[in-house]
Amino acid sequence: QVQLVESGGGLVQAGDSLRLSCAVSGRTFSSRTMGWFRQSPGKDREFVAAMSWSRNTYYADSVKGRFTISRENAKNTVYLQMNGLKPEDTAVYYCAASREFQSPGPRSAYDYWGQGTQVTVSS
Repeated sequence: QVQLVESGGGLVQAGDSLRLSCAVSGRTFSSRTMGWFRQSPGKDREFVAAMSWSRNTYYADSVKGRFTISRENAKNTVYLQMNGLKPEDTAVYYCAASREFQSPGPRSAYDYWGQGTQVTVSS
């Protein structure tokens, strides 16, 4: 069983930075695509960023140039560095893990999800 635990959310002002972390249990972390999604009230959960098991990265247009996804396989951890935060970035952020050797894709490509961490950006 793969378990994911996010941390690092909080309340910040517009223009500030935050780094989210997601710790993943299990011994197959390095072979999984990892993704970050977010969901704000009344909206569907949307893709934010992903890093494949081969370390290719993908970003939503809305965060490109501001957010950076990275991973430390030795620590079974994936990060989301968020710079230049905007009020529209306010959401619950979820970490997700794919099955082994799965390419990045929509929500259906991910088998495991964390519980989410709240990010609130004030104007």
